[in-house]
Amino acid sequence: MNKLLTACFLALGLMAGQAYAANPACEKSADDKKLAGAARDSHIKKCEKDMAAGSPACEKSADDKKLAGAARASHVKKCMSDEKKPAAAAAAPAASGAKK
Repeated sequence: MNKLLTACFLALGLMAGQAYAANPACEKSADDKKLAGAARDSHIKKCEKDMAAGSPACEKSADDKKLAGAARASHVKKCMSDEKKPAAAAAAPAASGAKK
């Protein structure tokens, strides 16, 4: 029993002790801006959140239009909203057809 508990605590400790690896692109962006400390951490966190939120097609569209800042964020948000609408519309008839 003691060996089992020891093994469990050891496994938990190893999982909890794994280093958090930030997105390399976000780290490079922070390096390019010469950020350090809390500003660097905040930048990386926001960068990763933005990368997770944006689809590649919408990001490319914003790049093609050379958008930045609020205009880019607004474009990506609208683009992603438009991407979801056709999927929702296609799912609705399928769901109603399944009920028959």
